Amino acid sequence: MDNRPGGLDFSQPEESMAIANILWTSCSSSMTTCALTLHQTARSLTVVRQSPITLPLAKVINATGATNIISNDRARIKALREGPPFEVSSTRVDYGYVTSVGFGTPPTYYDLIVDTGSSVTWTGANPDKPYVITPSSVDTGFTAVLLYGSGFAIGEQYNDTVTLGPIAIHNQGIVAANNGTGFAGFDGVLGLGPVDLTSGTTTSGEEIPTVEDNAFQQGLIPARVIAVSFEPTDTAPVTNGEITFGSIDTAKFIPPITYVPLTTTSPASLYWGIDQSVTYRGETILIETAGIVDTGTTFLYLASDAYSRYQNVTAATVEESTGLLYVSKDQYGRLADLVFNIGGTKFALTPNAQIWPRALNSALQGADPNKIYLAVGDLGLPTGTGFDFVDGMVFLERFYSVFDTGHNRVGLANTVFTKAVVN
Repeated sequence: MDNRPGGLDFSQPEESMAIANILWTSCSSSMTTCALTLHQTARSLTVVRQSPITLPLAKVINATGATNIISNDRARIKALREGPPFEVSSTRVDYGYVTSVGFGTPPTYYDLIVDTGSSVTWTGANPDKPYVITPSSVDTGFTAVLLYGSGFAIGEQYNDTVTLGPIAIHNQGIVAANNGTGFAGFDGVLGLGPVDLTSGTTTSGEEIPTVEDNAFQQGLIPARVIAVSFEPTDTAPVTNGEITFGSIDTAKFIPPITYVPLTTTSPASLYWGIDQSVTYRGETILIETAGIVDTGTTFLYLASDAYSRYQNVTAATVEESTGLLYVSKDQYGRLADLVFNIGGTKFALTPNAQIWPRALNSALQGADPNKIYLAVGDLGLPTGTGFDFVDGMVFLERFYSVFDTGHNRVGLANTVFTKAVVN
């Protein structure tokens, strides 16, 4: 919700013009008085904002060895769905998109996982690259405990300058972790979820404004919106995406963007949650229900009953060693689109988009390098929990996604990669 006067978006030219017209017609006959009124009102109502900024995203596979991706994702989803307290898993983050973020003055740059499922920004996961205290670092005296399904991080909350591309966000709340597990191979996390998720993470008990919140409040970006563009790939690491703060990049999607309001169904409503249904060859796989869009989850996950229907219509087999579905070459050739109905628009996940990149089978623990694995997993609970799907990385790599805090909505659009054959 916009908290500025009257709920108007003064970053939009049409609203600025409307304000000017209203003020002009209410001016006195004195042109000097009118000009002064307009000037003073503009100063009190508007903030001069800069252009949006764009950062590159790199897809990274943890170099510490093959993993059971299903176990890792499920641990994360359990944490998101249930929240603390929960038993911290011994799994780890192995796949993710990272971007370079600077802390301090002068900045030290860290490769942070881009995560829409959490909201605190922190570093210190890599013991070889700890947080560097600089003249802009202010220790708040508060301790932070950050719990994830893949592990945890404990450290001090600082207010510091955070650099995103060309902008420097001052007095940004961050955490300098000095203890933790589950993030080997990464430096930390760039939290892009709703600010409510930061409540209770530090001993202050207060929320920590996100980097997006502070960038907007300081006039560094024109709107509270984040847009993400990925590109499917069968190699890693590779820089194949971008994240834009403050606007959308019209060169990265095929219009139109379909916007849907955030779901009101809990617990999906705590995150970037939406309502959607899923069909396959016209058969309903998942009824319209609530779930989340999440950059931090690797696979696409469906409630158990929907997952069973998907397995049946694809004739896929469950492999016990990996927990993954797999199909033969003939079955793959007969796969159809998995269609997501979101806001009245149908988004088709093509057969090629439904499979794990075959060239990356070696990164999966216990996987057969010659098998064709499907990138759809079992959420572990039936439909009706209020958290019935997760549209993870394999979904988001095929569509342009917009996380619009200012209007409490999520946007999706097709891209030139929606129907690409790359796996």
